[in-house]
Amino acid sequence: MWALCASHFLDLLLVMNHDVLLDINSVFDIYVFSKTIIAENSPHAYLTYSSSVQVGAQLGVEECKYQFAWDRWNCPESALQLSTHNGLRSGGKGWIWGGCSDNAEFGQRVSKQYVDALETGQDSRAAMNLHNNEAGRMAVKATMRRSCKCHGVSGSCNIQTCWLQLSDFREIGNYLKVKHGQAQKLELDKRRMRAGNSADNRGAIADAFSTIGRTELIYLEDSPDYCVKNTSLGLHGTEGRECLQSGKNLSQWEKRSCKRLCHECGLKVEERKTEIVSSCNCKFHWCCTVKCEQCTQVVTKHFCSKRDRNGGPFHNVKRKNRGHRD
Repeated sequence: MWALCASHFLDLLLVMNHDVLLDINSVFDIYVFSKTIIAENSPHAYLTYSSSVQVGAQLGVEECKYQFAWDRWNCPESALQLSTHNGLRSGGKGWIWGGCSDNAEFGQRVSKQYVDALETGQDSRAAMNLHNNEAGRMAVKATMRRSCKCHGVSGSCNIQTCWLQLSDFREIGNYLKVKHGQAQKLELDKRRMRAGNSADNRGAIADAFSTIGRTELIYLEDSPDYCVKNTSLGLHGTEGRECLQSGKNLSQWEKRSCKRLCHECGLKVEERKTEIVSSCNCKFHWCCTVKCEQCTQVVTKHFCSKRDRNGGPFHNVKRKNRGHRD
């Protein structure tokens, strides 16, 4: 199942964000199916594919929203596309192998069978999608980790039973977000592409890919301006978005969210106080209920809003469209 979630997340992650339109129906395509098929290791495992797609797609969306919560493109529902994914389990060499590792090879085969088969064209976009699909499969393998259990008298660990397993979904999400920030633009020889000769087209595409590593994500076009609402593209803009100015354990990326979402998009930061009602002072009563009080807390939040007509110091600011981490 995790292969599927990963897949759908990266679909979204790369299709719509970045200064790019990374149409990669599955850089994460590999991850969702993984846990479901892992558990079923049989010819009938393929029958679980449909349910894995549904659950994995939702988990992928949730991960996408987490990873892009403070980016200008924040994985809006309007961008969702249904993708597919793969899963795994096998043996190995070395130590004493546990025999129940997550089989990445099987996951790769399934991903190619279901995901790559969707790309029937021979143009640059199809080539990009296939490349990113493979980069996604390699990302899942790259983040797999070895787990071991000790055996021996009094925990001496004279013998270890070891196996490989998929990383937590969050770890794969973090890995792919970094890869997304490092994605490379595919530069094509436009003269050869315009020639209309299929052999020239294939040659131009092959030459463009020759300088790009298999593990790297690529894109063809720069992204639109995510600061501005564009209904035809399904973009909501950043007006009205929340940003963070203070708080515990914020990353540098989160601390700069108001600058990125508001100031650099020609908007101002507006402070709003909100009352939050939550359960508190809960007590257990025999038997068997829990009774709580309702407590009210005033919290301060910050949002991007339009500037006054006269503008301000950022009125004529040049927008920066790239979504890379600083």
